[in-house]
Amino acid sequence: MKKKKQVPEWMNSALWSTPSDHGRFDPPSPPPPPPVSVKEDSRTIPTNQNSSPPPFSSSSVSSPTASADDISRQAQAQAQAQVQLLAELSRKVIDMRELRRVASQGIPDAALRPTLWKLLLGYLPPDRALWFSELTKKRSQYKNFKDDLLMNPSEITRRMYNSNSNSAAHDIDDAKSDTQTGLLLSRSQITHQDHPLSLGKTSIWNQFFQDTEIIEQIDRDVKRTHPDIDFFSGDSHFAKSNQEALKTILIIFAKLNSGIRYVQGMNEVLAPLFYVLKNDPDEENAAFAEADTFFCFVELLSGFQDNFCQQLDNSICGIRSTITRLSQLLKEHDEELWRHLEVTTEVNPQFYAFRWITLLLTQEFNFADILHIWDVILSDPEGPQETLLRICCAMLILVRRRLLAGDFTSNLKLLQSYPSTNISHLLHVANKLRVQSV
Repeated sequence: MKKKKQVPEWMNSALWSTPSDHGRFDPPSPPPPPPVSVKEDSRTIPTNQNSSPPPFSSSSVSSPTASADDISRQAQAQAQAQVQLLAELSRKVIDMRELRRVASQGIPDAALRPTLWKLLLGYLPPDRALWFSELTKKRSQYKNFKDDLLMNPSEITRRMYNSNSNSAAHDIDDAKSDTQTGLLLSRSQITHQDHPLSLGKTSIWNQFFQDTEIIEQIDRDVKRTHPDIDFFSGDSHFAKSNQEALKTILIIFAKLNSGIRYVQGMNEVLAPLFYVLKNDPDEENAAFAEADTFFCFVELLSGFQDNFCQQLDNSICGIRSTITRLSQLLKEHDEELWRHLEVTTEVNPQFYAFRWITLLLTQEFNFADILHIWDVILSDPEGPQETLLRICCAMLILVRRRLLAGDFTSNLKLLQSYPSTNISHLLHVANKLRVQSV
């Protein structure tokens, strides 16, 4: 008879089952943009009052999960990480392996996060001498995308006419050309494919009306993005300009990626990237945050895009396969919990893990903790997907006592509205899962 695999003692520790305040160190956000604030009518997802996690509070110090010695060691470790990150960033050619190793422990200074995320996502090359030319090239390319892809079909038709026509109308003086031929075309000059009512696949107007549906969906979703955070929501010019930037990035992405286009939820994945890059203490970098965020978004989704493609849902690289891998990971590390969830209470992982995975946990934690989780996801040398699955598995383990005592209804409710937890503990458990898998 096969011997039942014993659950490691650390899984049953009260350390992982007792919710605690977010007692970890993280300096305040850089000064340029206004800090994140939470309105009184906040979402059900736990949120902090500041743009960054608070410093150690009296409640976290007195918590049984964090002793004074633990806090001191954590502060020392993060101070050391700060020194190591600064030293690595000062190199002419950055050692990406070492940078990932240090950053995977968390980025203690929010001012370093914009540059580090650009490096971790491959947007900036390791050679610092190439940064200026690469940024200049990419930002110019994004400007061209905006000029070409956001143009009204009437303007496209007019430009095509002006560039291709050799009629005598172009020989008259400039003023007359602008008023008679440069801006308005006669009906005889408009081809069938260029007519607004054309249904042809190559018709720019037909494509324009199809894009309009997606643009309207993007606009609705962007307006719903983090309504509790003033950076993204509100009537201020700053908030509206940030919404416009998110909208533009998603529209351009949809136009350039015809296989995926836009899928609801992409706005939630985009938001942390734009927030971090817009908060760059370097004013020039902050001014080009929209362009930089677009390319970082493309890099990020390159590792997760199969999760957004409905045609691949049932393939070995689609979202259902990814959820199955999470189930297998839980079975490997905690078979008792896996059996209770999926066999006894019949909680299908898709009921909760679909959102966890596709939205990269952006709906499960407050915004400040999302940034800390992403530090780990982006820096892991094994890739973001595997790291994300380990964190999801750790989320289940942290609430295992409540899950083992629950039925279908209570467990589903718990996992679809994940409780507040200590993020440092969560990431510690996720790291233990990697070590045990080696």
